[in-house]
Amino acid sequence: MTKEYRQPVYAPPAGAADLFLIRHGESAAARPGVSFPIKDGSGDPPLHPQGERQALAVGECLKRETFAALYVTKLTRTHQTAAPLAGHLGITPIENPDLHEVHLGEWDNGLYRIKAAQRDPIYQRVLETQDWAPIPGAETRDAFFARVRKGLLDVARSHADERVAVFVHGGVIGAALAMATGSEPFAFLGAANGSISRVVVHGERMVVRGFNETRHLDHL
Repeated sequence: MTKEYRQPVYAPPAGAADLFLIRHGESAAARPGVSFPIKDGSGDPPLHPQGERQALAVGECLKRETFAALYVTKLTRTHQTAAPLAGHLGITPIENPDLHEVHLGEWDNGLYRIKAAQRDPIYQRVLETQDWAPIPGAETRDAFFARVRKGLLDVARSHADERVAVFVHGGVIGAALAMATGSEPFAFLGAANGSISRVVVHGERMVVRGFNETRHLDHL
């Protein structure tokens, strides 16, 4: 019989961690003159009712997956989004101190959304430079990317040869995929609320296996 060479099926390399990066559900709307709650200097709005529906959909989508652990950030919206899946799996989420959203300085209380909608000149400068530094008091892109990289590598080191669900923020997902691909810094900003992306981490190397999967949200 002639030997056949079929196309291979991808599997993470030995020792790698398979990270599902799930963006939190839609958070409460920003309103002029009404500040978001603040936790440790970061805006901390709860989920919008649509975000709660997205969280339920994420839980239904992933409840048959095998996860060694669930991770969340310090911010309420990731805890709320992880809760349905945590309930299905009977796993208590772990907080990672480095994976919370970028600090937006004076705009962290909800003003960022308003300034973005108004096309404020400082916001325009953020887009041009692909760096949040123009915002008064904001975290720089380089500092944020370094923090996110540390958080992801710490999670991966704790979960060699395991799959983990990590409930994070749009900026974190954008940073992770930009670092993994070597793209422009803001190339992957805009992942949908409740979307699922996937990064395999092996040592210091990160490889993208998926971005912005949203089929589980189509019915909402």
